[in-house]
Amino acid sequence: MYKILTLNNISVAGLERLPRERYEVASEISHPDAILLRSFKMHEMEIPPSLKAVGRAGAGVNNIPVDKMTAAGVPVFNAPGANSNAVKELVIAGMLLACRNIAQAWDFARNLEGDDASINKQTEAGKKNFGGYELPGRTLGVIGLGAIGVRVANAAIALGMKVVGFDPGITVKGAWQLDAAVQQANSVDDLLARADFVTFHVPLIEATANLINADRLKIMKDGVVILNFARGGIVDDAAVLPALDSGKVYAYVCDFPTNQIKNHPRVVCLPHLGASTIEAEDNCAIMVADQVRDYLENGNIINSVNFPEIVLPRNTGVRLAILNRNVPNMVGQISTDLGNSGINIIDLLNKSRGDVAATLLDLDKAPEQSLLDELLGIEGVLSVRCLGCGK
Repeated sequence: MYKILTLNNISVAGLERLPRERYEVASEISHPDAILLRSFKMHEMEIPPSLKAVGRAGAGVNNIPVDKMTAAGVPVFNAPGANSNAVKELVIAGMLLACRNIAQAWDFARNLEGDDASINKQTEAGKKNFGGYELPGRTLGVIGLGAIGVRVANAAIALGMKVVGFDPGITVKGAWQLDAAVQQANSVDDLLARADFVTFHVPLIEATANLINADRLKIMKDGVVILNFARGGIVDDAAVLPALDSGKVYAYVCDFPTNQIKNHPRVVCLPHLGASTIEAEDNCAIMVADQVRDYLENGNIINSVNFPEIVLPRNTGVRLAILNRNVPNMVGQISTDLGNSGINIIDLLNKSRGDVAATLLDLDKAPEQSLLDELLGIEGVLSVRCLGCGK
């Protein structure tokens, strides 16, 4: 029986992927094999020694101590792309909110006073203050062309916009999915100089912190619209405020309210709604539950942020799943120890990612606990699990 600790409310659609005859799932549970969470901050949490996997029902993992998990041999899984349509829709809505001054106009209309005739008169007199412009022909700059960025770019093309994108790490799969009309920028600065709207779909890391700052605002078009539905901290709010006041920035639409920006008349702040749809929450929970289950039961790793992808069909009932530092002769040492114990390797797969690696070995018989301890004692081995050995 595997024990799963939930640190946030996880969609029932995801939890149903964990059969109750094999999984105990609860918000309070001791010695968990895995943790499922959404936004809970794990950095100050004491990590249970029993922990084997962490599943984030979403894309960002800033709330998880990934380095600590890696050192303990614990894969951290996320759900990239599961909420991509939800975020795409909100970005499109954000562009419309900005260019048509919808939030400001709504605020004006809901504060009108008097009888209907008076309200009608005020409406006709006031609407000139909220005139906007249309999207077709305008240029959208998309920084980050992962699952979300690709959807946003393609949707903007469908709306008649021009799109320029930048992502030095774009995958082959992402490139195939991208509309051929999307232009490639040579750099972030090149993109910013060409865009009427700018949207971000990148994680918050050292390289992306304050990606939009005072210096970069100078090279952007006058009247640019900035949209941030990625992470707070990617845009330097303090730098954007004077640019809004001067008209350099036409509007700032973001999902991360702060006291500094929330009351500015040209700012539209939303309460982190990017993935807040029933469909996105279900998709994220299903994806991450499936990934955690596959790892616990088979040792396969899909969509981990800290270990390589590795998938090996089961060839026997006994499998070793080993996570280790990516150092020379690791597979040789493992194979030697197994051979010295009279165990034959039926199939083997080893994958590396940076300074870590994963190894799956299907064996002709189950190893003794003493051999498992020996393997765990190899310098650089982070974790050893025997699947089909009694659990």
